[in-house]
Amino acid sequence: MEPLVIPILVAAMVVVFLVASTVRIVPQARRYNIERFGRYRRTLQPGLNLVMPVADRINTKLDVREQVYSSDPKPVITEDNLVVNIDTVLYYQITDPRAAAYEVADYLQAIDQLTVTTLRNVIGSMDLEETLTSREEINTRLRTVLDDATGKWGIRVNRVEIKAIDPPHTIKEAMEKQMRAERDKRAAILHAEGERQAKILTAEGTKQKDILEAQGTQQAMILRADGEAQAVERVFQAVHRNNADPKILAYKYLETLPHLAKSDNNTFWVIPGELTEAVRTVTSAFGDQSTAGPPKPAPPQETATADADDASDEDRTPALEAGSPVPPDAGAATDEAVKQAAAAVNDAKAEAEAAKSPQMSRRGRTSGD
Repeated sequence: MEPLVIPILVAAMVVVFLVASTVRIVPQARRYNIERFGRYRRTLQPGLNLVMPVADRINTKLDVREQVYSSDPKPVITEDNLVVNIDTVLYYQITDPRAAAYEVADYLQAIDQLTVTTLRNVIGSMDLEETLTSREEINTRLRTVLDDATGKWGIRVNRVEIKAIDPPHTIKEAMEKQMRAERDKRAAILHAEGERQAKILTAEGTKQKDILEAQGTQQAMILRADGEAQAVERVFQAVHRNNADPKILAYKYLETLPHLAKSDNNTFWVIPGELTEAVRTVTSAFGDQSTAGPPKPAPPQETATADADDASDEDRTPALEAGSPVPPDAGAATDEAVKQAAAAVNDAKAEAEAAKSPQMSRRGRTSGD
């Protein structure tokens, strides 16, 4: 039995090896290329697969998921002869494992070199400013070129992105200065625009304020004028309704005259020429009121005495010419003129009483006889 154990063990090991060589389990999203005696046979799909032992072998194992490839920064010359370093990010996916394994030796290196050459062709037709602002256009042109070239390799380029564009250090400093100047310019413009708007709003507010104040002043003046007009109209109607004679008006004239000099800013004032006439009118008015009944002729001596008294009163009254200016103490002079006018009125009343008393005594003697 012992000599048979060894061959059985060997046979069992051979069977296990053959079974292990025959069964291939492929994970999901993986593809295995099988070669039989060095020639491509088929591609194993995910799951359990059987191959011929010894004759079949796995050449390549490929991942068919979308993958990311980031290239190193590559120097590229722009149209305005500036060297910039550009690095890209590539998103690709293997669609044909056989072509990816047998159509190109190293598809990643091929894609990297194709990306560099395409970038140089695209960036060479743009200046630096356009390069920095046209990333979307560069990405689209790169994707179109790479997708056409890698289609026969069994690879589909889904997306190409430029990760960074690094200009020279001196260009960066110049760009920073330009950006700072542009921002200062925009700030100055915004500040000036803000001041302009503020001044416009302030001017509009002042305008509206002046308009409203003017309208308010206008309305107040209109109302005040209407009130004064109504007051004058009522006074005029009252005077005409009560049938006031010139004597009352002359007396009111004398009452109003002292108020002309009460202002603090007056340095001189003019006494109208009608003052003397007004004083005479008031004097005659009070003289007529003091005499009851029709006046009787007085003796010649008494009349002469009265005329002399009147003349003396007129001499005591200051002569005022029409439109003659008076000194700053005209207010006191006016009060003095009014006092003199009142004194003249009292003298006239006294003379009327004196003239009346002889007549009464003569009447008494006549009745006694």
